[in-house]
Amino acid sequence: MKLNYGLQITHPARTFRRGSALAFSLLIALLASCQPQAATPDSNIALTAAFETAFAQFSAPTATPQITDTPIPTATVPRTPPALPGIYQTPNLKPEDLPRAYVADSCQYLKNKWDSTKSAPGTTVMVIMFHRIDQDASSSDYGKLMISGKDLKRLMNSLHDAGFTAINMQQMADFMYDNARIPQLSALIIVDDRANASKYNDHFRQYYDEWGWPIVNAYIGLDERPDLWAENAALSAEGWVDYQAHGYIHNTPISDSSTDEFITSEMGGVIATFQKYFNKTPIAYIWPGGGFSKRAVEIGGQLGYKLGFTVNPRGPVMYNWVPQADDYNASNPYAIPETPAGNPLMTLPRYTDISAGGEIDNVRAISQEAAAYAEQNKAVELEYYDIVCAPTYGAIP
Repeated sequence: MKLNYGLQITHPARTFRRGSALAFSLLIALLASCQPQAATPDSNIALTAAFETAFAQFSAPTATPQITDTPIPTATVPRTPPALPGIYQTPNLKPEDLPRAYVADSCQYLKNKWDSTKSAPGTTVMVIMFHRIDQDASSSDYGKLMISGKDLKRLMNSLHDAGFTAINMQQMADFMYDNARIPQLSALIIVDDRANASKYNDHFRQYYDEWGWPIVNAYIGLDERPDLWAENAALSAEGWVDYQAHGYIHNTPISDSSTDEFITSEMGGVIATFQKYFNKTPIAYIWPGGGFSKRAVEIGGQLGYKLGFTVNPRGPVMYNWVPQADDYNASNPYAIPETPAGNPLMTLPRYTDISAGGEIDNVRAISQEAAAYAEQNKAVELEYYDIVCAPTYGAIP
């Protein structure tokens, strides 16, 4: 009996993997049941090779297939920004004197507000207007815009004792525009009209020497009295009297009926004389007589003025927070409404020197309340900033 040994081993991998141990057993049984004839060398070689191949295929380890999890994409859920809180309101202002915001870019405002290198929320400036100072008067006279020497000292000491620090106009501008760091309770002391240097040496130098307090002088720009210019230029060079513009001729307040030519001559003429005598360009315009108009505010910005000051005693100011009125009202019957002018930075309020002492506690209360209101809304504002602003404006320092 001649066996065809190659029958089961022509495809060893397929046969043994399919039949596994059973196929191998059948092969052994078949070989044992047959009587082999005389084997030829070729047949022996073929049989041996077939057997070795079959055994190798059977005994080779079979790789166990690995089961892997198919990754499931995670859906990105858009974050909804929260609504920003309204502007801080206070009962410490008259009902008609409402605070106005002026920073149009909410993201820039929030970044400046919460930047730890800038002024903390609640930082407040009390702007105070001085006119005449009578050293010998027994009492102040509001009708004459005159404060007595003793009342001036009382006011300055009260401010200092309450924690206020005086700043200059550049500090004021940097604060109002960018929330640059200034003292939490700041005072901007503006003395209107030109005068001899003795006015500042007699009444204000001691506060500069003792506390480092600067004074702002609203100086009339008419090119006359070279002696006055020289005296005041010397004080300006010392650095503690900060001179700013108060009109050129000054006698006629600007109003809605003022022509562009008159406005430009008043606001622009003083720039030229400041550059001539003080070697500086004013950045603030203190409206003579408190008179201003929408057109004057526009021209002032074109001339380079950063700030403007009325005679309206609306309240203190903070970064992006200026009390203003829409209309004439009984509580301030002579105060020109500021909102029609369209720029709170050019129509800032001022307390009078005679009444300022009675407002110190109100100003401090506004500062504290504003700080608390900001802290109450901090999480919401920072979440809004993170969602809406951070991709463009970056992280808040």
